[in-house]
Amino acid sequence: MGERTADVQPGVIGETLDGLAALIRQRHEQLPEGSYTTRLLTEPVDYVLKKLNEEALELALAIKDDDHDHIRYEAADLTYHLLVALERAGIDLSELAGELNARMR
Repeated sequence: MGERTADVQPGVIGETLDGLAALIRQRHEQLPEGSYTTRLLTEPVDYVLKKLNEEALELALAIKDDDHDHIRYEAADLTYHLLVALERAGIDLSELAGELNARMR
């Protein structure tokens, strides 16, 4: 696990996800050297898939430990890696939202 994030303040999830997805898209377009996001977007797909699995397991273990801050931290890691994987697959948040909305009917 990485270091705990200090001074976490509540936010609006839609705005946050939109902003993060836009940043990932920008990194995909520009591919800045030395960027971890660039690495996830350009390495063979197995690299990002490995990270998704790793983060999902870490989240599951944090939930098992019932550690609130650790759960939040790992959920953020998993969400970031999921958004990178979706960007690689050409799926944007509006398409994901449409899929989720269709399931709520």
